[in-house]
Amino acid sequence: MDGERAMRDPEFTLATGPAGVYPRVLAALSQPITHYYDPVFLERFRRTEAKVGQVFGTANEIILLQGEAVLGLEAAARSLVRPGMPVLNLVSGIYGQAMSLWLKSFGAQLHELGVAYDEAIDPHEVAAYLDAHPEIELLCVVHCETPSGTLNDCSRIGPVARARGVLTLVDCVASLGGMPFDPDGWQLDVCVGAPHKCLGAPPGMSLLALSPGAWAAIERNPVAPRDSFLSLLDWRDRWHGSGRFPYTPSVSGVYGLEAACDVFLEEGRAAVLARHELAARACRAGATAMGLRLWPAREAIMAASVTAIAVPDGLDQAAVCDYVRARYDVLISGSEGAGNLVRIGHMGPTASAFHPVVGLAALGRSLADLGADVRIGDGLEAALAVVADIRRTSA
Repeated sequence: MDGERAMRDPEFTLATGPAGVYPRVLAALSQPITHYYDPVFLERFRRTEAKVGQVFGTANEIILLQGEAVLGLEAAARSLVRPGMPVLNLVSGIYGQAMSLWLKSFGAQLHELGVAYDEAIDPHEVAAYLDAHPEIELLCVVHCETPSGTLNDCSRIGPVARARGVLTLVDCVASLGGMPFDPDGWQLDVCVGAPHKCLGAPPGMSLLALSPGAWAAIERNPVAPRDSFLSLLDWRDRWHGSGRFPYTPSVSGVYGLEAACDVFLEEGRAAVLARHELAARACRAGATAMGLRLWPAREAIMAASVTAIAVPDGLDQAAVCDYVRARYDVLISGSEGAGNLVRIGHMGPTASAFHPVVGLAALGRSLADLGADVRIGDGLEAALAVVADIRRTSA
């Protein structure tokens, strides 16, 4: 019986991406495939680019790459980095560390500024490091480190870099559409997002916003990819320049992405971000009242799209996730190597008052089953109290 239960689709997917998909997006994905040079699809692609720009809140040029966000991150890094280029990479988690591996392989002269995976980068330390190393030309940072549930303050890091003539490459995959993010106001140069987290669409595309300064640097780079699946220049010059795609775009992916943008824009930025913050506050309050420890060191650096929770001593994060899935048909996320922690995602459709309560109930009951001392009822009461309080004060 348990084996059969484990093979079923989960009743609730509260992972940290791919997250839930809005019904409107699923409906869009089911539409008949249009040839990619049909005038209707060409117009739809251009319209979707414009809507992605609105979601970003930027006047910068938008590029939609036809591959999961790792493609966009690699394409951006390869386009900017040349052998021997001094690059500062800010490392506060697994994804930041992965960027270091790429930068080394691309021949960058790598500088790192790092913190423990339960902390965030201090913008004052970034300023001091750049002042001590004026040769640095590019800074890379992850806005939301999903495996740790932490947030780096790009609103301050961006201006620090711009004031010193340093370009920025920002991974906003887990924050775009769920947390405040302002590429133009924060003076960011290359921002790489994705549809499969807070926007509530499937994986399979990379959403990039590039400043004029970024394009100028890419043009100067003799090793920036050309005639390549990774080429940003090909997309700009062929698609934006002459209306010809470098390769066949993901037709259904564009359908789904446009629908996800419509959901975001029609609900409104403020309402969407408030919904994500409500879910995060409820989940944090519930986990704390249950007697669990939140993984990030401080509330100020906790992301609104995911709650990271330290696993009690004597238990292993992978075993806990497996138990939650097999016993209670709820899928939550493990740590991906960030530490002994589990994560409840609240992104897109799962950023609601209800979903964190489900996640907390399944996690709390599982921990109790596995021998941990947890106060399940207190946790659920605390989560629901947050929801009730916010609903009452906003009424």
